Amino acid sequence: MLRKLAITFLLYIAAAQARSQKYPASAIPDALKNNANVVVRLDETEWEIKSAGEATSRHHIVYTILNERGDHYATYYSYYNKNSYLINSINAYLYDAVGKEIRHYKKKDMDDLPYQDGVSFVNDERIKIGRFSYNRYPYTVEYEEEDDLNGFIGIGGWTPQYYLNSSVESSKYTIVTPKNYVFSYRMLNSKNEPFVEEIDKANKKSYTWQIQNLPANDEIPFSADYAIYAPRLLVSLGEIDVEGYKGNMTSWNEFGKFYGSLQKGRDVLPDEIKQKVQDLTKSLNNPREKVAVLYSFLQQNSHYVNVSLGIGGWQASEASYVATNKYGDCKALSNFMVAILKEAGIKANAVVIKGGEWTEDFVTDFTYDPFNHVICCVPLEKDTIWLECTDQFLPPGYLSYFTSNRYGLLVEDNGGKLVHTPAYLLPDNIRIRKISASLDLDGNLNLESKTLYKAFCQDRIEGMIHHNSREELLKILKSRYNLPTYDVLSFNYKEDYSKQLPVINEFIQMNVKDYAQVSGKRIFINPNIISRSEIKLSEDNNRRIDINFEDEYRYVDTIQISIPPGYEMESKSTDMVLKSKYGKYENRLVVAGDKIINYREQVQFSGRFSANEYRDIVKFYNDMYDGDHKSIVLVKRN
Repeated sequence: MLRKLAITFLLYIAAAQARSQKYPASAIPDALKNNANVVVRLDETEWEIKSAGEATSRHHIVYTILNERGDHYATYYSYYNKNSYLINSINAYLYDAVGKEIRHYKKKDMDDLPYQDGVSFVNDERIKIGRFSYNRYPYTVEYEEEDDLNGFIGIGGWTPQYYLNSSVESSKYTIVTPKNYVFSYRMLNSKNEPFVEEIDKANKKSYTWQIQNLPANDEIPFSADYAIYAPRLLVSLGEIDVEGYKGNMTSWNEFGKFYGSLQKGRDVLPDEIKQKVQDLTKSLNNPREKVAVLYSFLQQNSHYVNVSLGIGGWQASEASYVATNKYGDCKALSNFMVAILKEAGIKANAVVIKGGEWTEDFVTDFTYDPFNHVICCVPLEKDTIWLECTDQFLPPGYLSYFTSNRYGLLVEDNGGKLVHTPAYLLPDNIRIRKISASLDLDGNLNLESKTLYKAFCQDRIEGMIHHNSREELLKILKSRYNLPTYDVLSFNYKEDYSKQLPVINEFIQMNVKDYAQVSGKRIFINPNIISRSEIKLSEDNNRRIDINFEDEYRYVDTIQISIPPGYEMESKSTDMVLKSKYGKYENRLVVAGDKIINYREQVQFSGRFSANEYRDIVKFYNDMYDGDHKSIVLVKRN
């Protein structure tokens, strides 16, 4: 009897311990560990829409962190403000590999700081931060949060697998609404349909989407933002009520009407600015000239500073505010530009758009809110001028990689419509470089490089030279090239913004120590000095994601190297010409007396290609890599 009681007691203890263990790492299927730094064990989001301007959100997420590359998931961030987004509760738990709780914290235990986004001059956002520090892998963290929202335009959609190197065991997204509330949704890259349930006693209806067992995807070359291919749910609310501003998102026209209502009456200019506009344009008859003069006035008399107070994320500061303070965010500066053009008798419109290096597959037949930026559009009789009002240097009409070649919502007097910004193509995006160099008997190289950058090719150079001091530029240039020890002797940049497409001319003098290898009477040298391809690809027969070449461009390099007296060519690689639907490559070498002349041209086409073509792309890029890394042999004549 005593033995039976002891066994029963031990079984009871074991069962109690098992019940106290949550999310043991041993329960993760092996397929979800491949390529993963973290496994999303559980991700449950619920939005309870109570009215057009009131909602409660609940989020419960559990991560099992497999290695140090997933440690950032052990830090939890929650953003809020005291006007429209309040945190009710936060609970966080840390578990070891077997699921035993190690520690936990609540909302009151978290750091509470002003939110500094790096661009806002002032905002009313705050952030709560909680951290777990643990280095015995795997371990698990669990977070639970509930928030109240008052006045909002959207609730965000659902992307169950947003990041690479993360797998998903279970993810669920639920929207609860009053029974007669109307909203729209669109599921992308999945046939997942919601489970719809009527909650009769509460007179509500719930919509639930669920997905399970998504394996991790590793980073792969030439792929677009993974969110483009991942399952993604877009949600568009019917009615909108933000601090008394009412509207709906049933169509792009209605969305534009709502945005326009937020800006009404905010384009009034001070009298002195009105007079300035008249003075600047009174002698001009051409509308394009007027736009250029007023755009230059904006650039010289304002700068970008983000101001997000109240509904500052959507409502522009008044034009008089920009005139007085000489700064504003993208909304405010675009609003001011529209106002001064209006004073000059030129119609212009704000365009709400998503800025960023990558474009996404925009869904034109579903109204939703992917936007984060505002630019200005000036529709003339025979042309349209686009203005990036946050940049103090770009010429009128040029948008750069940040907002070109994508859809935006043009806001009209009583509505809105989708428009597409211009794309910059192969003839536009060019880099032409000419190098004159001399090689000494010790293998050292002195060179002068003159490079013309145009359109997309000048975008990063433009940002580099305008946001760094000369000392910082020198430091950048000294680490820019994949060369042996080298010294930058002098450099200079000259901008030419006289035409619609911007051009930057770069001049650099350098000395490269031990560039060529000297061995007895022979010198080994690669004539392609600073334009070699650094892309060496590996085969991937299991690739599932399409290849995406976002931009197209043309690089041309002409290199002339003077060799030491008494040397001649002993051997050289054969010339190479590659042609494909992905791009073109040409590398030719000529020896004329004591000079080596190397001509290199690389052309990249844009487009999206099937994953089945990756083997051909690997061959094209690897052949180009080999062509760029071949040396020639010089030998001293007897």
